[in-house]
Amino acid sequence: MESLKVRHYMTQHSITFKADMSLSAALERVVEFNDFFSGPVIDDHGRVIGFLSEQDLLDKLVKVSYFCQDSHMVGDCMTQVVDTIGPDLPIIELAGYMRDGRSTYPVVEDGRLVGVINRRAVLKAINKNLHSCFKRQV
Repeated sequence: MESLKVRHYMTQHSITFKADMSLSAALERVVEFNDFFSGPVIDDHGRVIGFLSEQDLLDKLVKVSYFCQDSHMVGDCMTQVVDTIGPDLPIIELAGYMRDGRSTYPVVEDGRLVGVINRRAVLKAINKNLHSCFKRQV
């Protein structure tokens, strides 16, 4: 399991947001991506500057929907302190991080976003490892 790395299970083309994007535009992106309901906020150079969660969207969009006023921007609602990981982090170590509640991590290499990994991808890696374990025992 130690040999399974984040880079082998991360999604390279995931949902991303820009700080100057309206929340309604962010919601449109979320609706388009079936596997991700949250994602990193990046600048024009691909650096992660924040993270927009489904909870961030829900908190603000209920009011936006009720009053029909989309005055909030992603930059106003995003979490600015973001935990990122590298692509060579072992999956087993990432699984330990995810026990603390965070379900999605931006994957950064050389200061730039290269992918995103979520719990589902970690579970797929664990499942693959279990299958190979059981094959060896037969």
